[in-house]
Amino acid sequence: MDISLEDIIKAKATLRGISYKTALVHNPILSSLSGNQVHVKMENLQRTGSFKIRGAYNKIANLTDKEKEYGVIASSAGNHAQGVAVAATIYGIESTIVMPLHAPLSKVTATRKYGAEVILYGEVYDEAYNEARRIQSETQATFIHPFNDPLVIAGQGTIALEILDELPEVEVVVLPIGGGGLISGVALALKTLNPSIKIIGVQSKNNPSMLESIANHRVMTIDGIPSIADGIAVKTPGDLTFKLVKQYVDDIVTVDEDEIASTMLLFLESAKVVAEGAGATAAAGIIHSLTHYKNRKMVAVLSGGNVDVNILARTIDKGLIKNGRKCFLTTVISDRPGALAQLLQLIASKGANVLAVTHRRETLDIPISYAKVELELETIDADQVQTIKELLEENYYRVIIQ
Repeated sequence: MDISLEDIIKAKATLRGISYKTALVHNPILSSLSGNQVHVKMENLQRTGSFKIRGAYNKIANLTDKEKEYGVIASSAGNHAQGVAVAATIYGIESTIVMPLHAPLSKVTATRKYGAEVILYGEVYDEAYNEARRIQSETQATFIHPFNDPLVIAGQGTIALEILDELPEVEVVVLPIGGGGLISGVALALKTLNPSIKIIGVQSKNNPSMLESIANHRVMTIDGIPSIADGIAVKTPGDLTFKLVKQYVDDIVTVDEDEIASTMLLFLESAKVVAEGAGATAAAGIIHSLTHYKNRKMVAVLSGGNVDVNILARTIDKGLIKNGRKCFLTTVISDRPGALAQLLQLIASKGANVLAVTHRRETLDIPISYAKVELELETIDADQVQTIKELLEENYYRVIIQ
């Protein structure tokens, strides 16, 4: 289970002509918001839309002929699935992927398109993992672990070599953490080549399994809750990745759902880049959880861009609300002609745009001769929302903002 820098260098040679050397792009918005020089490693533009092809291909490339005869099996929330499917198809071997029942449809469809048989099982990744292990024991297929495997970790670590090629003076590298395969490989390579580089991991507050494991000095299983960062929703880190994270990673921070969503929106608007939830966590960490870093040359690894369009639409809404660009306002007005028009005129006077109005008289929580009004507003920022609230309260409206 040992892994070294030499393994990562070998993986780089194995991946030549298979994985892309993705761009490392300076992001002025992230730089301005954080007070640092922030570059983004664009693994969302990697083959299959995420970094996972690196580790999956490196593992499959090193299988014996006998192992290839039995095919491969994996469990995945989506990105590892696509990497395994592509790598297996390149080698002409059969692949089976067990994915959670609620894996994004776009990832399920893409995995099938790349040539794998997909089985949907379980509510979360760990349940899909157990089912894949059960099937593997019956078929003797080789299990391609998404993170707790030296060859997979070595493949992911090739990202570090590319970062140093492009930005040798980098001081801080920030990466998402799920099971820990990505950060383990990158941290090992960077710390071996330059121990002064700070390595920071970012997890969703909904699934902080590696953070809790490091804090308790042992691998922990954390029953998290659903997150838009589904790609890093892992209940139990690997024993190998835990060991490597403990040895090489300087700090782990968390971000909440609103912070992830607003960062996805930031990428979409400011950089015209689609980032999935897990992919946006590193940048979210820089903005919201690493504010003590200033004037540093930083890299945020945008690990993937495979997001379902329906989830993206809901995420944009969540990001707009987080940034004060949209709000939901509830108040009570007299049930008389002109009362609604007067309310809307006050809102219009502050430049907000009304997207939807619900006007109800029959609710039990208001007196007779009054009506409850629920408004969806398009606003400029949180200051404008507060200004509207204060104006309505000055005119004797009781206002609830959501």
